[in-house]
Amino acid sequence: MIPYAVIEAESECLSEEAIRLRRDFHAHPELGFQEHRTAGIIARYCAGLGLEVKTGVARTGVTALLRGALPGRTVMLRADMDALPIQELTDADYRSTTPGVMHACGHDGHMAILLGTASLLAAHRHALRGNVLFVFQPAEENLGGARLMIEEGVLGNPAVDAAFGLHLISILPRGYIGTCRGPFMAAMDTFTIRVRGRSGHSAMPDGSVDAISLSARIIAGLGEGVRQGLPPGSRHLVNIGMVRGGSAPNIVADLVEMEGTVRCLDEQDHPKIPELMDGFLRKTAQACGGSCELIYEHGYPLTVNDPAMTEIVMAAGSLVVGADHVMDLPPSMASEDMSFYLQEVPGCFFFVGAGHPDAASNAPHHNPQFTIDEKALDVGLKMLASTAASFLNTG
Repeated sequence: MIPYAVIEAESECLSEEAIRLRRDFHAHPELGFQEHRTAGIIARYCAGLGLEVKTGVARTGVTALLRGALPGRTVMLRADMDALPIQELTDADYRSTTPGVMHACGHDGHMAILLGTASLLAAHRHALRGNVLFVFQPAEENLGGARLMIEEGVLGNPAVDAAFGLHLISILPRGYIGTCRGPFMAAMDTFTIRVRGRSGHSAMPDGSVDAISLSARIIAGLGEGVRQGLPPGSRHLVNIGMVRGGSAPNIVADLVEMEGTVRCLDEQDHPKIPELMDGFLRKTAQACGGSCELIYEHGYPLTVNDPAMTEIVMAAGSLVVGADHVMDLPPSMASEDMSFYLQEVPGCFFFVGAGHPDAASNAPHHNPQFTIDEKALDVGLKMLASTAASFLNTG
């Protein structure tokens, strides 16, 4: 067993290296399935620790296996690698050098934390009971890299017994940990609606069907139409975020396309939503003489934390930041592709506070001015190392 006192002491020695790695990743961001430079740095670093490294997993992913000296179970620790198509607007010395691409969600910090954790645990493999699989996953941002990694066998050979992952979050101050038992983050799907009418001259609209007016009815009523078909208190959102239609100001539009997302925190309600949407669209379109086509794509499933694994994380949090700084959070309507791993094996996904003491400095995620308090990297490193050691020791 690796005592927490050892983890605490050695993480402080590794924190400067974690910051250096994070800044390098931040200065050289790469989009999903394009993380070639990033993957190369990770692979070389893990090979230098004596880990069993595989590259090209799910195109650009990397896995690194640490075999402990003692027999036991296998725990997976995961970090996402991809950046976002955002032009950075911070004045940091290490700001993005790639035009239009930025680490605006903390993934640069996640990779640095996991590399630091690998370094710490590898130094104590003689005391390690079981194996630790470090997974550096590409394409978390709506591309489903986790699903592809699972399809390529990341959870087998050796079989993974539990999976843990973290997310740095700017809305929590540094020094806080947040998670919850059971459903933690929403399932998220995307959809396209094609609204068809009949074109005509705007001065003589008789006989035409205005697809824009029909779309306005859909936008105003779709959420309520879905809500009426679900039980009271159902936790879901239907949002239309893009609308395209019309060709000229004096022509009645015959086609409008809309795109949006569905989010849901209730497993029993989630499968009902596409049918409810389709029914509302057909009824509304027919009443106006038009038609609708719904193209519905299932995205990320619900992120569900196993209660026993969540207790391990919360216990680790009590050691790292103190029990009064471990928050039992309400479920979030945000989504995460860590959900795919947690469908297959028990585990827990949790938040690590990375907000600056000055709240005015804390831009939201996916914002061109997003930053983190880099001292949170030390907290994340301690959390992953403690969680992995605790899980393996209880096997």
